[in-house]
Amino acid sequence: MHTHFQEERAASNRRNILIIATVASFLTPFMSSSINIALPVIGAEFAADAVMLGWVQTAFLLASAIFLVPFGRLADIKGMKKVFLTGITIFTISTLICGLSPSVEVLIALRMVQGVGTAMTAVTAVAVLTAVFPPGERGRVLGINVAAVYTGLSMGPFLGGVLTHHLGWRSIFLTVVPLGLLAIYLTLRAKGEWSTPRHEPFDLIGSAVYGATLLALMYGLTLLPDMVGFWLIVAGALGLILFIWWESHTESPVLQVHLFFENHIFTFSNLAALINYSATFAVSFLLSLYLQFNRGLDPQTAGLILLAQPVVQALLSPASGRLSDRIEPRVVASTGMGLCAAGLAMLAFLTEETSFLYILLSLVVLGIGYALFSSPNTNAIMSSVEKQYYGVASATLATSRQVGMMLSMGVVMMIFSVIIGRVEITPAEHAPLLASTTLAFMLFAALCVVGIFFSLARGRVREEELHQA
Repeated sequence: MHTHFQEERAASNRRNILIIATVASFLTPFMSSSINIALPVIGAEFAADAVMLGWVQTAFLLASAIFLVPFGRLADIKGMKKVFLTGITIFTISTLICGLSPSVEVLIALRMVQGVGTAMTAVTAVAVLTAVFPPGERGRVLGINVAAVYTGLSMGPFLGGVLTHHLGWRSIFLTVVPLGLLAIYLTLRAKGEWSTPRHEPFDLIGSAVYGATLLALMYGLTLLPDMVGFWLIVAGALGLILFIWWESHTESPVLQVHLFFENHIFTFSNLAALINYSATFAVSFLLSLYLQFNRGLDPQTAGLILLAQPVVQALLSPASGRLSDRIEPRVVASTGMGLCAAGLAMLAFLTEETSFLYILLSLVVLGIGYALFSSPNTNAIMSSVEKQYYGVASATLATSRQVGMMLSMGVVMMIFSVIIGRVEITPAEHAPLLASTTLAFMLFAALCVVGIFFSLARGRVREEELHQA
């Protein structure tokens, strides 16, 4: 009887943790996708050029990417609940202040603070779900978690468009604040700690080198083709070599680099995630500008069209997660990567007269591909490591995702810098904007084709290891 009561209590606690992780996983993508729709209006209010508008998104991604791995390690050392609670609090406060920004520069700075808070919640959400749910249920709960991400993505363009159209872009930030407060309240009510603190030293030097490396690489990419950008990328590459050397020799590394050398499933799955997000993240950003500038739609109507992709993702993600519990994840994920390539290739043929039905169909294909890729790929990564590395594995996956998103926006901003230049978008720039958009989609489609091979490679390695065993 007592054992039965304990089991029910543990199951109830698992459900509460799933709700908390789901709310947190909804917030960030909702924020990002709704802001994409508002960017033209923000640009008009602050007289910001296309590259500066890109930084409204990129600053957030850069900050979160820099801090993901250090906070993942900190969660392993101090406990996941403490890190999560601090992160959701920082996110909520900075979101409120974002809605009061007096200039685009202040907004970009506050988006960086938002990124720090998001890093703390992102590394703990997937890790705690993997830690508290047994292997047979992992695909299901990770599928629910991914569905929350896609629900945020799907509601973002529509609600962001409605809010921007009727109440102004600042209302988007203010609408998110109550959800942040709800997540804080639920976390404070959750019973016990979510993981056992390990009380090991924190690798401050490795964290600093890691952050500086990412900053140099990303900022350098946005400055290309200037020579300053080239030298920053070289410095970033040298920083990456230094980081790997340091992590291989320090007693308590912030990132277990040996996982990449010894665990091929882990390595190729993270590479596949990096490539997939590099190729797909900027889609909503580009289409938001295309639909509002090139096609003259208002934010509300543009948001309705962009709704197609994330709705499909949200509907299919739980099913693809369950599918990866039964079928080798690389088969499902690789099929998804192929469909992503097809959807992006379709978008590379956009013109000023492309039918909206064609755009919707392209987004549906992309949405199916994304749903088939993401949940199985997450399942493959988290199931390939031992329990003691869940925090680091979750942080590494989140970093692959964030760096991919940064690279996606970095490529777009580089194309904008070369083709459009640092000017505010007016009707005179509509043709160069369309040329930039189609070029970006061509590059992204080619990148997804490359990603298929990385996604398949982890399966071949896995079969060889099983054969050797």
